[in-house]
Amino acid sequence: MNTIELTVNRRAVNASVEPRTSLADFLRDQRDLTGTHLGCEHGVCGACTLLLDGVPARSCITYAVSCDGADVTTIEGLDDDEIATELRAAFTREHALQCGYCTPGMLVSARDLVKRLSDADEQAIRVGMSGNLCRCTGYVGIVNAIKSVISARRARDIAGEPDAGRKLLGPVGSGHKAWTSANPTAAMAAPVEAASAIVPLEIPDFTPSTVLEQSFDVAHPPAKVFALFDDIAAVASCLPGASLTGTPTPARVEGAIRVKIGPISANFNGAARVESDPVTLSGRILGVGRDQRSRSTTQGEIRYRVLPLDNGAATRVELSIGYSLTGMLAQVGRSGLVRDLAARLIAEFAGNLDRRLSGGAGASAAPAAELNGISLVFGLLRERAVAFARRLSGKGGGPA
Repeated sequence: MNTIELTVNRRAVNASVEPRTSLADFLRDQRDLTGTHLGCEHGVCGACTLLLDGVPARSCITYAVSCDGADVTTIEGLDDDEIATELRAAFTREHALQCGYCTPGMLVSARDLVKRLSDADEQAIRVGMSGNLCRCTGYVGIVNAIKSVISARRARDIAGEPDAGRKLLGPVGSGHKAWTSANPTAAMAAPVEAASAIVPLEIPDFTPSTVLEQSFDVAHPPAKVFALFDDIAAVASCLPGASLTGTPTPARVEGAIRVKIGPISANFNGAARVESDPVTLSGRILGVGRDQRSRSTTQGEIRYRVLPLDNGAATRVELSIGYSLTGMLAQVGRSGLVRDLAARLIAEFAGNLDRRLSGGAGASAAPAAELNGISLVFGLLRERAVAFARRLSGKGGGPA
């Protein structure tokens, strides 16, 4: 389950949803907003169209988790809307509906056209409404209704807005909550082309949706290992795909992590804060990041504890890794696969850490600029195949 916070028809909503729940199902089943109709459930018919941050979107193919922080307006939220009121009257006057099943989506899409078009151009209206299918009316009444509303508004000197409020990238999966809660005014004023450079002003605490427990041993004393963990630049140099983009301080570290798994490539830019306790030899790294291409947002927390081994000659590092992921990439984050990949990633990190502590050749060199998940996946599959072969041959071995 994922926890999301969003605004639905001007009301704040906090809810838990399954990662694969569509926005349409969430609104209908959990919010009782049944004015959003489901037709094809493939994003073709347009019956489920609603507004996400003021922009029409297909709710049947939009995951609810990708809308964390977004502003959702359904047909119920347009009861008092001036344009929607005029359109409803025009639809009645022009006989633009029969069964009415497609009408909520029609009204939402028509409202966007009324806002955007400079005049009542029939061809532009037909193109703009081509994503909304009706099995009853033949479209003539629908087109005439929209034309009449546009003409009446332009006659009252209400000009069209070419962008119809499209001021920000998104909305789906754009991580608005994580990125604008600290300074919403500044975020709204940010130009589209600068969106990829936005980083949060504050690093919020959160409750991870997934927590992984891992540990590894290194042949160095605890004090030396803990001192390296307190050096965030050194830690970043040991983590595959990680890089810093500014001078780090405990209160704020800005950087990026690049990941590539097959056709999926992500570059999470963000910031983190670092906490450490020299008395207990423990600490925490808390961060938030966003991938602009997939419009996915992640929050992560790494808790670590350093324990002595062999009378202090060696060290065991215990890690608790928690994260929450929203947006498109949340759909590929299967917990079993993530857990196995995390284990291999930590093994690489431990090897880099050991080499840096040993001061050997290449100890200060940064790892590859991109975490290549393909090699990790093939390594994982190879290990599982070996374990499966051992079980078939009766030579033992635990479950893969």
